[in-house]
Amino acid sequence: MEEKINAIQVSGLTKEYNGLKAVDSVNLIVEQGIIFGLLGPNGAGKTTLISMLVTMRKPSSGNALVNSFDVSKQAGNVRKSIGIVFQDPSLDEEMTAKENLELHASMYAVPKNAAKERIEELIKIVGLESHLNSMIKTFSGGMKRRLEIARGLIHHPKILFLDEPTIGLDPQTRAGIWDYVKKLNKEKKITVVLTTHYMDEADQVCSKIAIIDHGKIIAVDSPENLKNGLGGDVISIKCSDSGKCIKQLSDLKWVKSVVAHDGLIDIRVEKGEEKIPKILLLMEKNNVLVDSVSLRKPSLDDVFLHFTGKTIREHEVNPKDAMRMRRRAWGHGR
Repeated sequence: MEEKINAIQVSGLTKEYNGLKAVDSVNLIVEQGIIFGLLGPNGAGKTTLISMLVTMRKPSSGNALVNSFDVSKQAGNVRKSIGIVFQDPSLDEEMTAKENLELHASMYAVPKNAAKERIEELIKIVGLESHLNSMIKTFSGGMKRRLEIARGLIHHPKILFLDEPTIGLDPQTRAGIWDYVKKLNKEKKITVVLTTHYMDEADQVCSKIAIIDHGKIIAVDSPENLKNGLGGDVISIKCSDSGKCIKQLSDLKWVKSVVAHDGLIDIRVEKGEEKIPKILLLMEKNNVLVDSVSLRKPSLDDVFLHFTGKTIREHEVNPKDAMRMRRRAWGHGR
């Protein structure tokens, strides 16, 4: 049996800011060659964790190995072996796509002949070959993100870190970005570590994910295993009296859990199609009007709700706070 190699190994990693633990004693293993997702709301600690793994912030305590290099003692070796695509744009708008790639190659001491070949190869992979000599300021948001991914791979890193790479992009462009990422992972055998608060992205792209909240890892597994771990079905109802509805449902032995969120009540049960008529009859007997009802299998949203008691949307911070936390995590804030 082939032994699995770890691209990243983290033990007790902690980062404190003025007594507040942005990352709290995280233990984590990322196997080589997979697409691994850090899933959680803004402010959960995703970006802070990544910033330590790429050596941009020093841990307060604990340790981490990236490509077998210690992030605290061998930062230079770590940086040479990884690629990074930041959450915020970092391309030079007054240069062409080719010039941006050439500059990045020179920064990593990639020989000119090798850089030329890699630029030609990568620009095709991300579908921008016809824009190689175009100025960055003429690019759309999706084109810029694709070029940043190509740039992050110019020095043949073993791990590519993507911090919220599709934030602010429309759904079609987001889907396109992930198609390129999956292609790179498959063809180049590159380990990809990404952060996102889009549940659908993590579900479709990642072979394994870690859910992080308040600086702690609260669950790690494949998306399918996490969803299957909840079991049963989810019935979502909207009713006239949520309090009364929740009380009545909570008393039923065959109800696994009842959680209210976003104006809905989610009820986890086995054989949901058989339970819907019983729930409707119960509500009718108690003079509770049911406005809508739906049935589905558990999603990653349900997994997050199960572990945290809130949906990821309810955890979100406002945009200004999110920006401040990102800048602090990447070392630009005080």
